[in-house]
Amino acid sequence: MSQPIPVSIGSNRAHGASSSQTVKGAFAAALATIILTAPVLGLQLTLDGYQVVLQQHWRPVWIAAAVVFVFQLVKPLFQRATSGVRLPALPVPGARGQRVAIWVLLAFGLGFGFVGSRGAVDVATLALIYVILGLGLNIVVGFAGLLDLGYVGFYAVGGYTYALLNQYFGLTFWECLPIAALASATFGFLLGFPVLRLRGDYLAIVTLGFGEIIRLLLNNLTSITGGPDGISGIPKPTVFGFEMARHASVDGAKTFHELMGWEYSGDHVVIFLYLLALVLVAFTLFVTSRLLRMPMGRAWEALREDEIACRSLGLNPTRVKLSAFTLGASFAGLAGAFFAARQGLVTPESFTFIESALILAVVVLGGMGSQLGVVLAAILLTVLPEIARGFAEYRMLIFGLVMVLMMMWRPQGLLPASRPHVELPR
Repeated sequence: MSQPIPVSIGSNRAHGASSSQTVKGAFAAALATIILTAPVLGLQLTLDGYQVVLQQHWRPVWIAAAVVFVFQLVKPLFQRATSGVRLPALPVPGARGQRVAIWVLLAFGLGFGFVGSRGAVDVATLALIYVILGLGLNIVVGFAGLLDLGYVGFYAVGGYTYALLNQYFGLTFWECLPIAALASATFGFLLGFPVLRLRGDYLAIVTLGFGEIIRLLLNNLTSITGGPDGISGIPKPTVFGFEMARHASVDGAKTFHELMGWEYSGDHVVIFLYLLALVLVAFTLFVTSRLLRMPMGRAWEALREDEIACRSLGLNPTRVKLSAFTLGASFAGLAGAFFAARQGLVTPESFTFIESALILAVVVLGGMGSQLGVVLAAILLTVLPEIARGFAEYRMLIFGLVMVLMMMWRPQGLLPASRPHVELPR
């Protein structure tokens, strides 16, 4: 007699239920995509003469929804097909390898200033400013584990310190540079006191409020800061007291190109600002790397891992937090003073929350606590938007998509920090 063929009814029902759930999830994801992308891609304001016209472009919205729908349908099949496949882990260089890579990047950067075009060198100067900001925020977020969303406030303090001291007291860039770092460090120290007992989301909200308070004060103190118009006419840094300009601002004084016997060229100022930014980056890297090897750096790491254990080791969390906020803010002051000198103009709109988010993205994307990762992430997030200028309207959309994919693929960052650890043999 023939044996009956077993039929797994339960498994078929489960498979059918999972398939229907997949289809429902795909429809829900497509609907969410339409709702989120319709204001960005579907509706655009354009000028028709003197009138503002609302134009509709629904084709990109439907394409985005269709791509998301198909992706959600194929995702379970792809996961089942690759369930037993493991991708090889990306190699992470050790501490010595990262130091060598940093030296190589600095050497490459030194030569790039003389061979790159004027536009490329100018963009590289902006990237170096974000490198300084990222390394400074890395002290607070990466080393001490304190989420700071108002870091741009210290950046603004540094920029306006140089602008105000030069406007009202006639101080030069080199005189204002340490004062700007000290002023930002003072604000960081004062911010540390209200947030000593806060952690996580509450700390982020308070620091976010601090950054907005600084911007609103700069915007409303019109008699001092110039209000929304800001402060203009900020002079560029000098070379040993010699201006890098076509004509000296003081009668009878020599400019730098006259001293050297060169013909004046606007590229000289761009190259000089780039080299100055590179020196500030090297100084920031040197100081932060030295601090990490000192007891203060070990205290930051202990605070990041466990505050209760940090207290049990005899460390004072109050002093540790204050030191992280103070030193991190001082580097933002350096970057702010240099930014004011490079632009020749500072306005409150240069220090919005988007800047804080971008600096935090530099730290997270590069790898919290990793100096080399922060350097690479700052270069990528600054240079790529300049390359893809044709997609300027969708810059933030692409930026958010890249961050989401990065958190899915490599949540620890491009180059996570290599920390010493001990493993017990099995």
